[in-house]
Amino acid sequence: MAIATYSLVALDCPDPPALAEFYASVLGGEVKQYDDDWYDLYAPGGHRISFQRAPGHRPPDWPNADSNSQQLHLDFDVPDIDAAQAQVLALGATPLDLDDEGGTRGFRVYADPAGHPFCLCKD
Repeated sequence: MAIATYSLVALDCPDPPALAEFYASVLGGEVKQYDDDWYDLYAPGGHRISFQRAPGHRPPDWPNADSNSQQLHLDFDVPDIDAAQAQVLALGATPLDLDDEGGTRGFRVYADPAGHPFCLCKD
């Protein structure tokens, strides 16, 4: 029997409303403000991502886990990875690893505007 029920993933960041809007543009859904330091994205499918103000936030140094681990990352399935890439870059994502294996790997790695890694994965 399960001990707990999944609730959300919370991301530390310097600007919660901006990061919540970035992910709302990527995933859809509705952003709700809890207070000045906490915003929630209620994404389609019942998933919730929260964004918590962390004034001293230091983005992960992907992939250099020796100096600063990646802490977590999010994976998003997409039907057209090239189209999705163009869209997330236009929203302010930074490319970290665009699959130099000729597209055989099936995913590409980016950083959101606060520096958290996320992957676009071939659906």
